Amino acid sequence: MKLGRNDPCHCGSGKKFKRCCMNSVAKQHAQVFDDVEAMLAMNPKLSLDELNAALQHNVQERNNQPHPDFCGVTPAQMANWLYAPFDELQWVSISTPDFLSSSPVMRYLALILDEAMAQEGSFNATSKGNLPAKLVKQASELLPEFAVAQFERDISISEFAGSNEDKFNALHYTRVLAELSGIIYRRSGRYHVKKSAQKQYQALGIQAFFKPMLEAAISKYNWGYLDSFEFDVDLRAFWLFMLWRIQSHNKVDQLVEEVMTAFPDLLQAFPADDYFSPERNLNRLIESRFIRRFLQFWGFVTIDPRRFLNTESIGRTVQVLPLLKQTFQFTIKI
Repeated sequence: MKLGRNDPCHCGSGKKFKRCCMNSVAKQHAQVFDDVEAMLAMNPKLSLDELNAALQHNVQERNNQPHPDFCGVTPAQMANWLYAPFDELQWVSISTPDFLSSSPVMRYLALILDEAMAQEGSFNATSKGNLPAKLVKQASELLPEFAVAQFERDISISEFAGSNEDKFNALHYTRVLAELSGIIYRRSGRYHVKKSAQKQYQALGIQAFFKPMLEAAISKYNWGYLDSFEFDVDLRAFWLFMLWRIQSHNKVDQLVEEVMTAFPDLLQAFPADDYFSPERNLNRLIESRFIRRFLQFWGFVTIDPRRFLNTESIGRTVQVLPLLKQTFQFTIKI
């Protein structure tokens, strides 16, 4: 379907197409017109069918050439990473690790399922619809077992512990994903585990839900849900490109530069700010939504929250954990 000038832009910025990515599309069209002129100059007797065939070949060739702005990925490969469904992604193998004890999300899910299974498939929610205090306490006690524990000092501001679900972001995130994945549902003041999920859990263990939860985190969950940024830029389409790059070099600032180079129109989605440039706002968004509240919640990486040590700036780097490489094996060649 053709995108109209006044339609919402496909990049998720919320702006109209004419005020966002239309210029980049116009550049692509201009390249096509240049190709047509060059072909006709070389062979003015080309028929329309011959011209169309030559153009199609030209576009296909261009789409299969490594693009420097994409760190050597071809436009065809990038299109798959941006738009293909989770189970149709190419140039990456996504596996379920044998051991998930280092993943906060999967450990919290196991607690939820165990609590329900111990009570014939369901348990009481709080009056606010949250997980019960007993389960929150059990989840909080898991923190020392996770790699991120090395950076946690004050439980009152921890993402991985809290006195209730409202103050425990990683647990709340897990519960939301479990609902989005169709594993649990709330009815009549109780959380229920679906019958089919109970059978899967009994037969296959927590591994049965790793990919469904991961797919929900990428395609169904709103990445801006837990933050208070005044702008809303949807980064989910770029998750696999960002994952590939951060796994390659571990550097947050370099990742942001690569995203800006590959998808420059993203910067247009950020408002003018007296305190932060669009580049800085994109950096903040990627670190918060992609690194801290996606990769770190899953146990794929850790990142030191400190920005200064003894007045010296600390480079923004992540530590890639074994679970990341056990889950994602990139086969792309550049």
